[in-house]
Amino acid sequence: MSKSTSTSFTHFAFMPLNNFTMLAFSNAIEVLRMANYLEGKPLYRWSIISPEGGAVSASNGLAVTTMRADQCPAADAVFVCGGTQIASAINSATLDLLRNLAKQGKTLGSLCTGAFALAEAGLLDGYTCATHWENLSSMKRSYPAIAFAPDLFVVDRDRITCTGGIAPLDMMLNLISGQVGKTTIAAIADQFILEHVRDHKDQQRVPLTVRMTSARPAMVEVVSLMEANIEEPLSLDELAQLSNSSPRQLQRMFKEHMGMSPTHYYLTLRLRKARELLRQTDMSILSITVACGFQSACHFSKTYREIFSVAPSTERRQQAAVPAALLATQNQQPAAFV
Repeated sequence: MSKSTSTSFTHFAFMPLNNFTMLAFSNAIEVLRMANYLEGKPLYRWSIISPEGGAVSASNGLAVTTMRADQCPAADAVFVCGGTQIASAINSATLDLLRNLAKQGKTLGSLCTGAFALAEAGLLDGYTCATHWENLSSMKRSYPAIAFAPDLFVVDRDRITCTGGIAPLDMMLNLISGQVGKTTIAAIADQFILEHVRDHKDQQRVPLTVRMTSARPAMVEVVSLMEANIEEPLSLDELAQLSNSSPRQLQRMFKEHMGMSPTHYYLTLRLRKARELLRQTDMSILSITVACGFQSACHFSKTYREIFSVAPSTERRQQAAVPAALLATQNQQPAAFV
């Protein structure tokens, strides 16, 4: 999900909390470093801050040195970096600092479980938010005034929230793309051996057992059957028979747990697989049509456009533009990054 926000950020501040996840933290910063390196000039700068300054330890045992937030030059956006044991990592000084930054009109963001701190400070009420899938259920219960999305990252006005792992890399590439252009974004992706850059429409992959914790065993089995039968989709009657249920029971369970019919869920699952194939393979659109269980390219194109607001052929051309951009600048690229 993406709602309008400024994309002219040049100074980013990162506020790691105790036991923060180093992977998410470093991925965000590495995008900025690589952009500066490839462009040959300091387009971006970053600061590491905390309420009192000093060392903050990551969950892997390494530590980073922070400067006191009130001594940091004004940043365009401040990201809270969370990790394990997030509740105990938040104190009154952290919450006071975040509230003060919000009063100053700063764009605030989060990496991994950092959204918990923004939520606890009351700074996400009325916003849509992304957070690591492990925390989604508990945060939904604790903060009913926040709309939670399963997306990799969410840009909602002056709040930018992101899940964990390597998702901050995708988020930062999207945030700076309007400034550095597609050629540099493609070059950064190439340096990081990144096959494609995901955007705000991509969702984090949540393990099936976690997604279905409150569902009946029959529904878990049905979703597993769907995921295993993409090329030759099973009918609703077949799914019901294989899961020892009735079509009416499946309709009721999917409406309760997914907010949609089993048929619509199955269709969305197949279209997401198609998007993955369009982006990551050189399969023809006709081959992808067949591989994802569609009877005609026309039907596939129509339903794909309804879900992703772009035609499959356009999706393919956009991906093809990435290696083309790399070839155009190949002689200007360094052999390796530093």
